[in-house]
Amino acid sequence: MRGAWAGLGAAAATLLGAVAAAPAPQWSAGPAEGRPYVYLEGAVGSVLQDTLSVTNPGARPLTVRLSARGAPVAFAVRTVTVPARTRADVPFAVTVTAATPPGEHTGTLLATSGGRESRVPLHLRVSGPSLAALTVEDVTTDRSGTLRYTLVNRGNTVLTPRVAVRADGVLGTVLDRPSRALPVTLRPGERSVRTEPWPDRPALDSVTVRLSVTAPGAPQATARTEAVFVSGPAWATGTAALLAAVGAAAHAARRRRARPGPTPGDPVEERARAEATAGANR
Repeated sequence: MRGAWAGLGAAAATLLGAVAAAPAPQWSAGPAEGRPYVYLEGAVGSVLQDTLSVTNPGARPLTVRLSARGAPVAFAVRTVTVPARTRADVPFAVTVTAATPPGEHTGTLLATSGGRESRVPLHLRVSGPSLAALTVEDVTTDRSGTLRYTLVNRGNTVLTPRVAVRADGVLGTVLDRPSRALPVTLRPGERSVRTEPWPDRPALDSVTVRLSVTAPGAPQATARTEAVFVSGPAWATGTAALLAAVGAAAHAARRRRARPGPTPGDPVEERARAEATAGANR
């Protein structure tokens, strides 16, 4: 009998130890009604409202700080204390300002407590006409041939640009790169500085570089720049050829100046003068 009681006591102790070692249930935050994310839709100027639910399954009150990233969110309270085994619903609002372009926008609702952070996705759709517009600006070419330019999204939709490059020199086309997709996505109003290397640029030439940039739904944007390439060997060769040409021209001029004219008493000259006089007397 004593052994049975001892076994029962050991089992109870093991059970109590397992209960004590079990992790406490963690708090959570999410949209009301169990949705996976917050979705809001409206036109410019509207104020869109929703609710964030914070659930505390623990045995003690929980204080949570609320914030947002990537969206203009205004919470009813920034800090909320949730009693044990209770859920708190915190209203919030998103104001669609005039600076918000039509289209899809994303943000994140953040709930933080005790070093732990819970993130809730926010999807905002702003109604209105969409406009795809792209420009290419500040085009330059340095001595190494590297081409620099800036892409600017002037519309209200997200753009995935493509670029084509062509350069024409004195004797014809020296660079022709067909249109290709760039590894960049431009949000409305965003700028991106890009570079195009040109390792096989001409050694001696004056070129016109043209850029053509496109994006789905946007008109083609173009820009150009002028560049002169002169390398050391090409400069030496060109200078030598120029000096040789100048020297040849100077030598020919000296020869023309040094050529002697007719001398007095020259039979050929006397005969020419006599014929000219006779013709005048007739």
